[in-house]
Amino acid sequence: MKKLFIVLCLASFLSGFSQEKETIDFKRNELKGNALLLVLGSLEATYERLLNEESGVGITVSVPVDKYNWDINFAATAYYRYYFGKKPAAGFFGEAFGMLNNVDDYVYSETPNNYSWTPEKLTDFALGIGLGGKWITNKGLLLEVNAGVGRNLFNNKYDRDFELIGRGGITVGYRF
Repeated sequence: MKKLFIVLCLASFLSGFSQEKETIDFKRNELKGNALLLVLGSLEATYERLLNEESGVGITVSVPVDKYNWDINFAATAYYRYYFGKKPAAGFFGEAFGMLNNVDDYVYSETPNNYSWTPEKLTDFALGIGLGGKWITNKGLLLEVNAGVGRNLFNNKYDRDFELIGRGGITVGYRF
């Protein structure tokens, strides 16, 4: 009986649980607007969902308000970010993105006696990378600075000005 009791006591130690990493509960949704692009004549809004303390996914929609200064008609960007800061989903980050964009371009055509530029709307998809930083207050207000570059994958039959496409800005928003 003593031996059985000792074996049961030893067996109970083997079935113990190890300590788990303590997770921090934080707000996981963000709405943001790009203040820099707004000053330059384009409206850009972003929604980001934080997956955990180190990463998030988001979608950005951009439409020019001042059509005379922009060749782009619209852009819709989906991204994944990885954060390196001490606060949850804040600090320095790297991102990978895919961007659906539509631009106004001109196609050059030449005949024996004449040449012309014909306007054309081009829709393309770009893949790219970016870097940035995000700072957040205890109340949920945030400031973000980011920049990135991508390469359009289609519509490269001519020598286009839109082979590379940029992404960036100074963004303000709220985490809820």
